[in-house]
Amino acid sequence: MQGNPLEEFFLHPILRLTLLGYDISVTQAVVSLWLIVGLTAFASVYFVRAASLVPGRFQTSVEMLFETLTGVVDENVGPENRKMFLLPIFTLFLFVFLSNFLGLIPGVYTITSQIIVTGVLAVTVYLISLLIGFAKHGVKFLSILVPEGVPGWMLPLVVPIEIISQLARPLSLAVRLFANMTAGHTILFVLFTLTTSLAIYLKWLPFSISVVLYLLEVLVAFIQAYIFAVLSAVYLGQAIKLNH
Repeated sequence: MQGNPLEEFFLHPILRLTLLGYDISVTQAVVSLWLIVGLTAFASVYFVRAASLVPGRFQTSVEMLFETLTGVVDENVGPENRKMFLLPIFTLFLFVFLSNFLGLIPGVYTITSQIIVTGVLAVTVYLISLLIGFAKHGVKFLSILVPEGVPGWMLPLVVPIEIISQLARPLSLAVRLFANMTAGHTILFVLFTLTTSLAIYLKWLPFSISVVLYLLEVLVAFIQAYIFAVLSAVYLGQAIKLNH
């Protein structure tokens, strides 16, 4: 298995446990998940309190992040719903960003490289948007399957397409994050492997590229978390406003 670029994504038990015949072993992914959940909870509280600190560079950065996500929530969900949705969207952003970013640290497993993790996040967001939509609009919420202006005779064709489009939302949300994290880490693994295997006078090339790509991955970690938060706000907003 040595030299396999996908080796870092394999799960290895740290503590083997069974319950009623089921394997519930603690893997490196589970430990990383616990770490990230703890850091997300701490960071959420700390960043909210940071707004009242003495002005400084860190406070400015936190305020810029809050203002950016506030703008996302206001634009998609509405200013009247800011109090309800800003903190969940902000916490979701932090969780995804920390999962992406900490995965770049050797020894910390990238949990967003597992489709089951990104899938659970995406499906949870989408199901919440459906629950909010039905709670607010009742059966009328099903009108999201009927685009405005579509003649009645086309509904048998349009409605199935809209259903497929709706089901594709959590899938695309999950796969986008999973694919970006997996691809980036795989490329970094290959380049670092080349650094150790090439001749001395050639090592500098893959190493230099690795450093650049590593810095780029930090940016990608932020961008993917931001995109995930934005699309989550979009889905929630569409459920509330009953639009497409």
